[in-house]
Amino acid sequence: MELTNWAYTDKVLDHFMHPKNILEDEKAYKEDGRGITGNIKCGDQMLVVIQVDKAKDVITDCKWKTFGCASAIASTSVLSEMVRGMKIEDAYKLSPKDITKELGGLPEHKIHCSVLGDKALRAAINDYYLRNGMEDKVRTEEARIVCSCMNITDHEIEEAVLEGARTFYELQEKTKVGTVCGECKDDVLRLLEFYKNKHFCNIEEAMPAKTPA
Repeated sequence: MELTNWAYTDKVLDHFMHPKNILEDEKAYKEDGRGITGNIKCGDQMLVVIQVDKAKDVITDCKWKTFGCASAIASTSVLSEMVRGMKIEDAYKLSPKDITKELGGLPEHKIHCSVLGDKALRAAINDYYLRNGMEDKVRTEEARIVCSCMNITDHEIEEAVLEGARTFYELQEKTKVGTVCGECKDDVLRLLEFYKNKHFCNIEEAMPAKTPA
């Protein structure tokens, strides 16, 4: 199959066309932890299951299923390869930036697709902890209300940045944050810079050059 005007790296293409570690028989897989994120009714959804060497605290296998775009498929495929043989604590810390770097880059408007895999992985790790009586190790990502007028959280601002918002006004267009009293603007601007640096700093250096039209 020949693809024209492909906007991704060769590694993304390989993981999209030949995805690794797909969960083919969900009932037969002996999982130690399971995580799911996203909503199929709204778009992408991701399921990640893991097997763990409990004596060494190491992930020995990672499989997944997704309903999503090429970026979501490639991101989770490469993530499943990255975590095999990795300490659970290290796997939990993997970020979308780590995944994107491993792929050699993703278009900016597709970075949010790489978030699905790492969120589902963290959910699977938390599930593993719960199954094994290690509740003290479970971490929750609690949302903080930033704009009380519109009930907008820091998670919603992060999602908007991942989906392309780069200025305060673009955030307002996507979330309506700060459109009533505006008292949250300084806090929103700090979060905007934080999430831009978290997800996009140095990523552009890994992106392939655009092919001239």
